[in-house]
Amino acid sequence: MSRFTGPRLKVMRALGTELPGLSRKSISDRPHPPGQHGARNKHRKSDYGLQLIEKQKLRFNYGLTETQIRRLFREAKRDKGPTGDKLLELLECRIDNAVFRAGFAPTGIAARQLVRHRHVLLNGRSVNIPSIRVRVGDVITLTAKARQIGIVSASLAEPALTRPEWLGWNDKDTTATVMRLPEPDEVPFPVNVQDVVEYYAVRM
Repeated sequence: MSRFTGPRLKVMRALGTELPGLSRKSISDRPHPPGQHGARNKHRKSDYGLQLIEKQKLRFNYGLTETQIRRLFREAKRDKGPTGDKLLELLECRIDNAVFRAGFAPTGIAARQLVRHRHVLLNGRSVNIPSIRVRVGDVITLTAKARQIGIVSASLAEPALTRPEWLGWNDKDTTATVMRLPEPDEVPFPVNVQDVVEYYAVRM
């Protein structure tokens, strides 16, 4: 998977929302879009523009390529339930996101790196594929070596987000257990997933 290495704050300003999986920084000081005329740009966006923004929120927060999110959308569309809700569930259940939401890493990008470097244990076994999907009952923890990493210990001491209810936390063993599947309203940033569904409905 290609990794985004561009200016993260600039992306969040362009999308008009803070994405915790992308960066811990805030756009409150400069909430307008980047660029010379960003603060004065009051033009109403088209329906396509609004749909594109919502889709890009998911892409950048979860660190996906366009190909990956399209693949997940196809899978969500085959489900019997609402496509948008299923898409959010699939995104939240990625192991790199679960590592981030559990507080092992300060951002989704850092969590993905932990997985890639085999610092994450899933049910006691080392994994290195960020897209692995966690299931109910799975136990996530880190290797002893990983717990000595500075950003990991700092994140455990002060997690970027409150741990969601779908993840049970054992402070004694420093483990996270998947208690249930995540709900759509547990996504940690505002997103109109129906716009994402409409975006792909005419393109796939």
